[in-house]
Amino acid sequence: MQVVLADPPAYTPWYDHELAAAVARAGAEVELATTRFRFGEVPPPMGYTRSERFYPFSSRVPGRSRARLPLRAAEHLGVMAWLARARADVLHVQWLAAPQADAFVRFRSPSVFTAHDLLPRRTASKRELWRRLLGRFDRVVVHTTRGADAMRELGVEARVIPHPVYPSAAERTDNGATILALGVIRPYKGLADAVEVVQRLPDARLLVAGDPAMPLGELRNAPRTEWRLGYLPQSELDRALGDATIAIFPYRAELDQSGAMLQALGAGVPVVVYDVGGLAEPVERFGAGRIVPAGDVEALTEAARDLLSDGAALASARAGAERARAELTWDAAAAAHMALYRELG
Repeated sequence: MQVVLADPPAYTPWYDHELAAAVARAGAEVELATTRFRFGEVPPPMGYTRSERFYPFSSRVPGRSRARLPLRAAEHLGVMAWLARARADVLHVQWLAAPQADAFVRFRSPSVFTAHDLLPRRTASKRELWRRLLGRFDRVVVHTTRGADAMRELGVEARVIPHPVYPSAAERTDNGATILALGVIRPYKGLADAVEVVQRLPDARLLVAGDPAMPLGELRNAPRTEWRLGYLPQSELDRALGDATIAIFPYRAELDQSGAMLQALGAGVPVVVYDVGGLAEPVERFGAGRIVPAGDVEALTEAARDLLSDGAALASARAGAERARAELTWDAAAAAHMALYRELG
């Protein structure tokens, strides 16, 4: 079976890599069609081929400069043309960078779309646009049952394939009181709430590890906070995960699942999350931490306090994270994807 995984804007290069490698291990011939990732090194292909065929010029503009946007818009016409004429047993699209334009693409190959963020933030209000765009695909994948419910509200039936955890070689080096805020720093991720939690826990410290995609302002002055900023190489990511006692994800309701949270679980680190999107599902399923009402900083603080002060509670949550690491594997996700692909054969 020939499978093309397409992530034209390279929004999730590590997810793409892990899924492509696992689907290849499951017996498919896999091409990952993407673009050059501008923020760091990505893992070399393992059993699949990677073609960095999209946005050849705008992907060379450094950083997050908006100067590349007009060039990127012009190059997107080539992305649309390639997706329309791609030939494979299955074309599996991970991300679409310009939904308003992409809604006009007609695929020649049997097609699948993974709705990682359900309705991406910039176009969430355009429900009819997404209803039309998702209708272009033969199958739609989501990561959680909440995601499937959200798709059903649009009149779209989606297949739930849980997001695997990311494997980690982290060794536990934490001091018993370190709270980790992990991942690209964006407004919806609620970093200010994480800072507030640590200020309410005088024996705790905050470790922020991620690339800022927003101004940090006064947050940089937060006491008892260590900043490891930028796109971290795997060795530094593992070091941050090893230094973490727990990880905190005070997100707003703007996504379905969190790759950063699944990195924490992949390292056996318990998590505390707001009950938004599908974040709670793996935490509840495996007993891998605490879930609190969205936006409730007091409850978030008490959940963190409980895990940091109660050795039995922390050990239980760590055991839950280990269960998630054992069960939410990429090979299991690949088997589910292959079953889906065969339906289109």
